[in-house]
Amino acid sequence: MTKLYLAIPCYNEEDVLRDSANKLITKYSEMMSDGKITNDSKIVFIDDGSKDNTWNIIKSLHEENSIFQGIKLSRNRGHQNALLAGLMTLKDKADAVISIDADLQDDINAFDEMLEKYENGCDVVYGVRSKRETDTFFKRFTAESFYKILDKMGAKVIFNHADFRLMSKRALDAFSLYKETNIFLRGMVPLIGYKFDIVKYERFERLAGESKYPLKKMLALAWEGITSLSIQPIRLITGLGAIVFAVSLIMIIYSLVSFFIGSAVSGWASTLCSIWAIGGLQLLAIGIIGEYIGKIYLETKARPRYIVEEYLED
Repeated sequence: MTKLYLAIPCYNEEDVLRDSANKLITKYSEMMSDGKITNDSKIVFIDDGSKDNTWNIIKSLHEENSIFQGIKLSRNRGHQNALLAGLMTLKDKADAVISIDADLQDDINAFDEMLEKYENGCDVVYGVRSKRETDTFFKRFTAESFYKILDKMGAKVIFNHADFRLMSKRALDAFSLYKETNIFLRGMVPLIGYKFDIVKYERFERLAGESKYPLKKMLALAWEGITSLSIQPIRLITGLGAIVFAVSLIMIIYSLVSFFIGSAVSGWASTLCSIWAIGGLQLLAIGIIGEYIGKIYLETKARPRYIVEEYLED
């Protein structure tokens, strides 16, 4: 049997937390009865500096049943760091850890197939959405574009996979060697290279509350993933520079011809070439390079990615 822990990041989840806890304990009881997981398996909520009653609910759940545990971060550090805190805290306690969001839009019945693939030798099992029929057209379009852009930019991810996955202790130990501050878990986990598989499932609608990943955050996450895992944007600058240089040569020839035949206002040619060919490209290049320099700056500080303020164990 597998000693299974769940790592569940939470931020302002008071509306769904108790309902999710009831569903999870029912599922865990079934799995224990079927001999799939050990009786000392745990469900662990990670409070990412919530401003509502989330942590108090986690403490109440822990007092009511020791199967529930809680990790409280000292302040809000974002979903990726909160999940990382849970994985790194639990890696020495369990045979395998499944990460899932607190709203349980991901199908908890996929746990069984994940465990089966783990027991067949997979160190990582990715939960992958089979379809997006419950999403609006805009949400479906932007989400699928998100994965395609990441792939084109060199950040290799599993298509339609978020952060619903099983990781073995061996995979977690390997992942702990990655020390960067700027993290994008769904792009970093595949870098481990151990045997993996996927489990397809249908995603449910959110029971209550609001999505923690609206378009603005999704775009920010995509940019974080691209710049954390790839230097493709800098290479694009090189390509763009070559194109603009080629076009500028044409513009220079055109400007000189216009000047010599007398159809151009004095000074127009040089002004047009310098502004058109150089100004916009420089601003774009400086911005992208600056983004990478900023990440280097953050990495050299080597600040902790999270601080655990409290851990509710047995």
